[in-house]
Amino acid sequence: MCLAVPMQIVSIEGDNMVAEIDGVRREASLMMLNEKVAVGDFVLIHAGFAISRLDEEEALETLDLMRECLTLGQDTR
Repeated sequence: MCLAVPMQIVSIEGDNMVAEIDGVRREASLMMLNEKVAVGDFVLIHAGFAISRLDEEEALETLDLMRECLTLGQDTR
């Protein structure tokens, strides 16, 4: 199963960026995006690439759902 994770951009240098969520930072390439992004924007990160820009509300809602799924998965063990 493949999973893309919403993360917030904390720095951009050329075609590369660093994004963070919940204290976890990841480097990713911006080469697959067709739109401009800036520090503070939310993007979907998959396999080392930013693949889509998200508005903040959508990103936070998705993160809440992902956290809920992880919690539910822990309760079934």
